[in-house]
Amino acid sequence: MTQVPKPLTFQLENLNCAGCVASAERALKAVPGLASAHVNLATRSATVDPGYAELSAVTGALRAAGKPAAEAETILYIDGMSCAGCATRTERILQAVPGVVSARVNFATRTAHVSALDGAIGIRDLTDAVKAAGYAATVTEDGTEDRAARRAAEETETARQRFVVAATLTLPVFLLEMGGHAIPALHHFILGTVGTFTYQLILFVLTTAVMALPGRTFYQRGLPALAHGAPDMNSLVALGSLAAWGYSTVALFLPGVLPDGARAVYFEAAAMIVTLILLGRWLEARARGRTGAAIRALTTLRPDTAQVETPDGVVERPVSDLSVGDVLVVRPGESLAADGTVLDGRSHVNESMITGEPIPVAKAPGDIVVGGTVNGAGALRVTVTQVGADTMLARIVAMVEAAQGAKLPIQALADRVVAIFVPAVLAIAVLTVAAWLIFGPAPILTHALVAGVSVLIIACPCAMGLATPVSIMVGTGRAARMGVLFRKGEALQALGEVGTVAFDKTGTLTEGRPAVTDLHLAPGWDRNRVLSLAAAAEAASEHPLSRAIVAEAQGLALPRATAMEAIGGFGLSAEVDGHRLLVGAPRLMDHEGLARGVLDPALETVQDAGRTPVFVAVDGEVAGLFGIADRIRPEARAVVKALQNRGIEVAMITGDSARTAAAVAAELGIARVEAEVLPDGKQDRVAALKETGGRVAFVGDGINDAPALAQADVGIAIGTGTDVAIESADVVLVSGDVRGVVNAVALAGATLSNIRQNLFWAFAYNAALIPVAAGAFYPAFGWMLSPVLAAAAMSLSSVFVLTNALRLGRLSPALPLDDGPAGGMPDLHGRPATA
Repeated sequence: MTQVPKPLTFQLENLNCAGCVASAERALKAVPGLASAHVNLATRSATVDPGYAELSAVTGALRAAGKPAAEAETILYIDGMSCAGCATRTERILQAVPGVVSARVNFATRTAHVSALDGAIGIRDLTDAVKAAGYAATVTEDGTEDRAARRAAEETETARQRFVVAATLTLPVFLLEMGGHAIPALHHFILGTVGTFTYQLILFVLTTAVMALPGRTFYQRGLPALAHGAPDMNSLVALGSLAAWGYSTVALFLPGVLPDGARAVYFEAAAMIVTLILLGRWLEARARGRTGAAIRALTTLRPDTAQVETPDGVVERPVSDLSVGDVLVVRPGESLAADGTVLDGRSHVNESMITGEPIPVAKAPGDIVVGGTVNGAGALRVTVTQVGADTMLARIVAMVEAAQGAKLPIQALADRVVAIFVPAVLAIAVLTVAAWLIFGPAPILTHALVAGVSVLIIACPCAMGLATPVSIMVGTGRAARMGVLFRKGEALQALGEVGTVAFDKTGTLTEGRPAVTDLHLAPGWDRNRVLSLAAAAEAASEHPLSRAIVAEAQGLALPRATAMEAIGGFGLSAEVDGHRLLVGAPRLMDHEGLARGVLDPALETVQDAGRTPVFVAVDGEVAGLFGIADRIRPEARAVVKALQNRGIEVAMITGDSARTAAAVAAELGIARVEAEVLPDGKQDRVAALKETGGRVAFVGDGINDAPALAQADVGIAIGTGTDVAIESADVVLVSGDVRGVVNAVALAGATLSNIRQNLFWAFAYNAALIPVAAGAFYPAFGWMLSPVLAAAAMSLSSVFVLTNALRLGRLSPALPLDDGPAGGMPDLHGRPATA
């Protein structure tokens, strides 16, 4: 728990009047242990004298009073972390900074997300705390993705250079020592030529150079961490290599200190330990750099410049200089530089890189276009509506980066283990050395040294620390390329464990646009005549059913309608082409005393199918019956079946009539239906589903879906829906295609499975090899693990975890949005994806 500093001043929200001040002060003074509190309306701030109060109690009291403490989010780039233990330690240090509410450190991305009371602390407080712990911290800036890419490239190149130098110095050591063991004649030749002392002195010089030059980072970071009582992976490497080097140095320069049978040198072990671990760090850096490739590729979609109309003609201008209201000229084949609205021109725009939908979308004046998408064969003039961080592309990148920086509940176990792992390994190494010194065979010191150093080197917690974050990074990046955005990383685990998916009906399972599905005619009436008369009467109405009839009559000549009158709850009447028309519900015919007669069987058919019946009467005679329905999305049936095949129950929650809902559910194969639910009731229905057991996901698109989206364990918003729904959701389907639900569930499940695989192998690796390294099997089988092999195995464990996570980047959609024969998602540039 974080203690409140003394004094602490921070900003408050919802502080608008003297009453607000009194309410906030009452809440603060009720916190146990808080000595005093003062709230300032002018500065919208609170100053507290801590006493022995906890920060969580202070913020909780203010939140309960409706005057929450304002929080500021800071993202730091942490340099110098080399293992999961470093990340855990840095996280604890940041959480201990007075005023910090929470801190999450991601070892894979080398970033820290810190939430602190706004105004209580500065950036310098955070960076100084990190620096005191032996690491470096810098604040990320605009263009984070570019900076992250540069840092990843720089880190990889630095790791490569260190390995190359170490390998160059180690190679002679390896050839001289191992070559002598493999070829006895070579060994005797070397000793006979230069002598034992000179030969071992050469090994000493080369090994010392390896440790002092490319390997110095282990000692610069590991030894201080050990001195501060917070050992990390660097500490293990430093102790292991120094033990081998120190023992060998004593055997070389002070041989009389050691017994006759123990005067061996292990310089090659110390050099190989450092070199192999540097090789592992280089391979790890290369693989880690690839984990964010999908997001970095997204950021490259936007062009660097744009053609802008000015009074002096069309000029080329950097995208960073664009402003809202600028008019862009987009030529065929060019990428759009910013979000905007089409002024002139018609074209088809490839939006696959944003939505995952491979089919180009027709664009005409008034249509919205998105920056980063690719124009087709037509030229467009576009008015800029969003620039910089407000563009869809920037928001997508921000959402995915936020999700990638999240910690899943499944990671909690790994974090707890890593926090105690290194001290435990040190203890095991000490016990191992003691056991060999007491019970080991001759040469006792040699066996004790080999076993102790092997334990220190083999027990790397890096694989455990990487297991979760790299899978999240790759999984969310692949999801973004499918048009599925995880706004919260935690949704990955929740969605991967979901047992029920509940759908809103209108606009989610259906198209959200009522359309005429049936037109039944009374004897003697012509279809086009009835349709044109009804459409003429409905043309001035904004009712969705009216628009459906008008849309059905597209292409027909409509006569002029006069004397239009709405009949509340029934329909309308009008004079059209010299005829009196009535258009409305069956009760309108009953109200007017008109016999439906011959169309009554058709009425039953329409109602049984869950469609809305609309009658047309001309001059007191029933002429026709429209069946109007919100058409089911073509892909909805496949979505429901795919979810059910995965063992997930599918439910539908809608405000529509029970008869209509039942008809739609029957057509889609949904057994559980909640109909005639008011907007505020959807939230209660979702809560009821959660009580039946298992996690619940809710899929919706409207404002009335926002409470249900927030109530569900995972809220999935259709990207073409309202901003309110999208902001309430954990997952956004950018394309608006409901097949994205199946893809999101499948990808979340695959990512969660990948994380479990990584954690299993990381734990299994250490559980299996630490006893081998300690020599537990030596008495029975004669097995001993040399420090060199331990270093190689340790490095490979991290590379294995990274490689396994990268497999997620090749996942194909469970339900491709492309219905063509290829069946795969396009890549970021519209090319077909490979399996």
